[in-house]
Amino acid sequence: MMEPKAGIDPKVIEEIIRFGRHVSDAPKLAAAPDEIKLDTTAYDVAYEEDRMRLLHYRPRSEARHRTPLVITYALINRFHILDIHPDKSWVRNLLEQGFDVYMIDWGSPTDMDRYLDFDDYVNGYMDNCVEFVKRESRSPDVSLQGYCTGGTLAVTYAALHPGSVRNLVATAPVVDGWKDTTVVSNIARHVDIDKMVDTVGNMPPEFMYYCFSVLKPFEQGLEKYANFFNNIENEAFVDNFMRVEKWLADTPPIPGELFRQWIRDIYQENLLARDMMFVGGRRVSLKEIRMPVFTQVAVGDHLVSPECSMPLHYAVGSGDKTMRIYPTGHVGMIASSSSQKRILPELGGWLAERS
Repeated sequence: MMEPKAGIDPKVIEEIIRFGRHVSDAPKLAAAPDEIKLDTTAYDVAYEEDRMRLLHYRPRSEARHRTPLVITYALINRFHILDIHPDKSWVRNLLEQGFDVYMIDWGSPTDMDRYLDFDDYVNGYMDNCVEFVKRESRSPDVSLQGYCTGGTLAVTYAALHPGSVRNLVATAPVVDGWKDTTVVSNIARHVDIDKMVDTVGNMPPEFMYYCFSVLKPFEQGLEKYANFFNNIENEAFVDNFMRVEKWLADTPPIPGELFRQWIRDIYQENLLARDMMFVGGRRVSLKEIRMPVFTQVAVGDHLVSPECSMPLHYAVGSGDKTMRIYPTGHVGMIASSSSQKRILPELGGWLAERS
């Protein structure tokens, strides 16, 4: 004799009803993206060139370290993730530790910028920014931090302009493309980059959205939004979620020639890690990086795998080098409670001793 079918657990029905109510209430409880202002820390635009801006953050502490810090943001998305929320702001924390902080905002390249390459970014824009900061601060050199692809630019700059960099901080840098195990790397290694750039010019934001969507399709899709609706009554959670979503949606194009060189030299031929990359006619040798180096790596990084960043520590010519590996992800390393409590105090202490 067949056992009667069990009915649906009342708790499950209750959860379904609650979830449906949260979905219907979402428009009233969550601000629209255009209502969210991501800048949380005051700054002045100190220098501009083409689409690029150099931001100078206003001090939040009386104590000032002598050497200014220039942060080179990534080529993907915008600099706001480093100042996404007052309680999780990388910039604000460093200001409160007494550092003089500048940020390079690459802006949004247009079709006129499709022929800009590594030379233009490193020996042009970056060098002009560093020279401006040196003059304005009356400092002979700067501390330079680069995040993600901005870390690669910072590493390249430090190798080519070692006299201008007192300290180098590489946060999740893309260095050894052959050791990167991420989906991004796997796509990059198999794409016909010449045909792609010759056809479309600048790399459009839609392509970057596609790359991000295939990294963690379930976690970044269904699971993420289910978690959002489940927490719709948590004001702090919703505010943080919407800030990050707006940041993710704000992805500028990448100049075609820069993207071509990036994919070919970093991922396909791994020239940077092998000291065989040329920028502006000059060979980039990691052994020329002899200033103090601090390499920050995230174990759970799904955009730049730890194996891709760690080789920098062993390749540089510096005798004063530190590497820290943190139990967090790509964004968690620079915009989380963990970064405020552990990562930034550790970085600040390291920088303070050398500034």
